[in-house]
Amino acid sequence: MGSLHSPTDQLYWSGSLSTSMVDLEIAMAATLVPKIRILIGAIVAIGPGKADLLAAISRTGSISAAAREMKMSYRRAWLLVEAMNLAFRRPLVETLTGGEGGGGARVTALGEEVLRRYRVMESRAARSVAPELKQLSRLIAPVRRAR
Repeated sequence: MGSLHSPTDQLYWSGSLSTSMVDLEIAMAATLVPKIRILIGAIVAIGPGKADLLAAISRTGSISAAAREMKMSYRRAWLLVEAMNLAFRRPLVETLTGGEGGGGARVTALGEEVLRRYRVMESRAARSVAPELKQLSRLIAPVRRAR
């Protein structure tokens, strides 16, 4: 059976198109999740990708390592960090100057708090909309063959 996955807020299907509709419906129902974005006007202060980046920086201690882990360019990761740092009262990520082990980055206490609160919101939102999401998954069109 193929699988659905969502690396960046879009659904992607991998597998054969001959997968039964029942298998497809089960895969879709298991994969559909709400995505929370906290906006300041049109600017996303934090959303799924930025939260994942914060978590990766926390794990790796490096913006470049986090970017590699997430398969994004260092520049893209740096721009996301910069945007998050500007959106909050204090920085969520601090860069460390080089030395024997090189530079690095760390998620600040505020960054850890923002990430924790965001994950709580994600979890509560998912539980809250689960019944409607199940119904919605039945209305989503199956993957169609390209002609």
